[in-house]
Amino acid sequence: MKTIKKSLVLPALTAMLLFSGCAAQGENAAEGKTPGSAEAAGISGALSFYTSQPEEDATKLTAAFNAKYPDVQVNIFRSGTEEVTAKIQAEQQAGKTQADVLLLADAVTFESLKQQDLLQAYQSPEAEKFPAELKDSEGMYTGTKVMATVLAVNTQKVTVPPTSWNVLSSAESKNASIMPSPLYSGAAAYNIGVFSRTGGYGWEFLQTVKDNGIAVIKGNGAAMKAVASGEKSYGMIVDYLVAREKAKGSPVELYYPEEGVPIITEPIGIMKEAQNTDASKAFVDFVLSEEGQKLSAEIGYTPIREGIAAPVGLKSISEMKILSADLDQLTADRETDKQQFIKVFGE
Repeated sequence: MKTIKKSLVLPALTAMLLFSGCAAQGENAAEGKTPGSAEAAGISGALSFYTSQPEEDATKLTAAFNAKYPDVQVNIFRSGTEEVTAKIQAEQQAGKTQADVLLLADAVTFESLKQQDLLQAYQSPEAEKFPAELKDSEGMYTGTKVMATVLAVNTQKVTVPPTSWNVLSSAESKNASIMPSPLYSGAAAYNIGVFSRTGGYGWEFLQTVKDNGIAVIKGNGAAMKAVASGEKSYGMIVDYLVAREKAKGSPVELYYPEEGVPIITEPIGIMKEAQNTDASKAFVDFVLSEEGQKLSAEIGYTPIREGIAAPVGLKSISEMKILSADLDQLTADRETDKQQFIKVFGE
């Protein structure tokens, strides 16, 4: 499988940051958090950040971090969760992993890395504001946001709002729906694990959806483009992408099916072999902080931290009916699930 590598060199943002630095420094000074403060003192060097976030969002996050920690050079590797983890495995086999911090799709991915002893524990003080069920009790990872997979529709093609996942196996969506591949997308891999273990669905439902002509494409972004353009009428897509596309003026809408939705939490964690532990901890703290979570909401994600509202158009976690499955089983069976997916859907 071809790996898509995108190294974003943050020094290119220097001019922008310097321009905004005066205002940011003045604002942070009121909070006692200027870039030159004790909080940032001694935090420097290179930081290798592996993520499945969209490139634009990863850039915004690291730029905001650099506004507080200007002496840290963040180097980003960005691809789908399954390809990022494949890169980590290849590095491990070669003798050493290169990543310092990971921000990837789901807890299953982090559970697998934890079982392989590739993560280090860090109990961030910021994590105290996060629900216990959305973070690892040993501090190996913490969820950073809630992303639900929903039904996305092209409103020029669909006039009756769907209420159930069963629309994907109905006549109205024949050859007119699309989903991301679990061989690339961590969210899609999680979804397959959950749906195949949910009563009333299972592999039988997924086989029916396949027989109804659903298309499988590499990632959520590509699936979103197909629905927004009208190439497809329905899509199984993470909620924030649909809300973002709608805000741009595209004829799309998102629906949370009555049966419930699978959610991922895009956890963050530090690699056991991290070269820059101090910067890694500072980065984790920033992402989980009130400032970092507000930034997440501004970008368009539903934050997890207590007291920060979901963006307009999205539900908060308390408003969602959630479809889930046993985390240990999902972790143990992920590769088996992907092989079954290939058997049903083809590669």
